[in-house]
Amino acid sequence: MHPNTASTGCHWDGHPHTAHTRRPLRVTATSPSRLLRIGQSSRCHQCGHRIDRYQRADQRPIALHSTELDASQVPASYRWHLSGGIAYPHGDGSTWCRVPHLALCPGRTPAAQTGPYIDSLRRQLAVRTRRLIDTGQFTPAPPATCEPPVGSSRARPVVQLLLGRYLADAPLEAIRCVAQTCQRHRCPQPVLDPSRPSGAWTLLPATPQRGQLALPATIMAVYDLSRLPYSEQLRWRNQRCPVHAAAPDAADLTPAGWQVFDPLLDAAHLHTRLPHTRPTHREEA
Repeated sequence: MHPNTASTGCHWDGHPHTAHTRRPLRVTATSPSRLLRIGQSSRCHQCGHRIDRYQRADQRPIALHSTELDASQVPASYRWHLSGGIAYPHGDGSTWCRVPHLALCPGRTPAAQTGPYIDSLRRQLAVRTRRLIDTGQFTPAPPATCEPPVGSSRARPVVQLLLGRYLADAPLEAIRCVAQTCQRHRCPQPVLDPSRPSGAWTLLPATPQRGQLALPATIMAVYDLSRLPYSEQLRWRNQRCPVHAAAPDAADLTPAGWQVFDPLLDAAHLHTRLPHTRPTHREEA
C-alpha cells in the first residue's frame, strides 16, 4: 500500500481538476427589465409544474409556461412573446409562442374555450400532477380563504404614491426589498424603515383613475405616501430598502409586488375604516 500523499490537483485517474469560475450576474443599463432570470422560475402551488415569471409592459407580473409552443395551434388570445425580458401579448410573427400558465394549469378551470391543443396539454400536465402527488413529491396548496379585515396582519393595503394607487402583495411591515444581495439571495430587509419618513393612514374618496369605471361615492382606507419626497416615493415604488435604493446597479431578483388598484376588480381590498379602529354603531348595525 502506498502512503497517503497531499492532493496534486488531479483526479484519481490523473486528469486535472477543472475549476469553474463563478461569473457575476449583471444587468445591462439599457435593458427594459431589471430582473435577473436566475430567480424567476418557481413551481405552481396548484399543480406543481415549473413556471417562469416575467414583467409585462405595465410592470405587472405574469406566469408563463416554461416551454414554447407551436403558435399555429394556440389561439391568438393566448399567444405571448418575449422581447428584452418583457412579456407582450400576441405573437411576434414567429412560429413559436409562450402561453400563460393559467391556460394550462390542471388545478384551475379555464375561463374560456382554449382549443383541442391546449386541452390536450392540460390533460398531460394533469397526469404528471397526479403522479407527483402519488409519489409524495408535491402537495397541492389549500383553497384560498376569504380576505381578512384591514386590521389583520395579513391584509393587503392600498398605498397612494406617485399620483397613483397601488395594491400591495403583503402587509406594510412584510413588504421586502426585491434587490439581489452579494450572496445572490433576495434582500431580507423591509421597505418600511423607522429611520425614514413614513406615510399615514387616511380616509380618501374611492375615486377611479384614468380608464377605470366610476363607483358610487364612498371612502376607503389608504396608506398615503404622497407627502413624502419624490425620491422616497420612488424607493417605495421600486420596492427597495434604503441600502439598495442608494445602489442603482444592484439588479432585482423578483418583480415588485405592486399592482394598480382598481376599485371594481379589487373591491375585496376596499375598507371603509382605518386599521385598528373600532366600527361605529352605524357600521355595526
